Amino acid sequence: QARPVESGGGSVQTGGSLRLSCDVSEYTRSDYCRGWFRQAPGMEREWVASVDNYGATDLANSVKGRATISRGRTENTLDLQIQDLQLSDSAMYYCAAGSATNWSPRNSPSRYEYWGRGTQVTVSS
Repeated sequence: QARPVESGGGSVQTGGSLRLSCDVSEYTRSDYCRGWFRQAPGMEREWVASVDNYGATDLANSVKGRATISRGRTENTLDLQIQDLQLSDSAMYYCAAGSATNWSPRNSPSRYEYWGRGTQVTVSS
């Protein structure tokens, strides 16, 4: 299967917003949990948001209230929008998909078998 493919990263000032998109055309919503992670240099990969195979969404506390995970412009895209960006949001953002039969927690990288290459988000003051 092809990797998920992220797009939409870039540089933004604090307080700004960004929309990341992921092509998940090979990972149908009914069969896969799909999510976003991020990793800053020297840090562990951190779960940001996910949507399970029933459509239920979940957000990390670090972005709750200023982020949304949703279907993108097409059924085959998964968007992550973050508002009020902070310096701490700077990271490489990864899109991932995991089969519905994987019972690991949604916020664990082990839940996801398929990973994109990432898109960089840099927030500056």
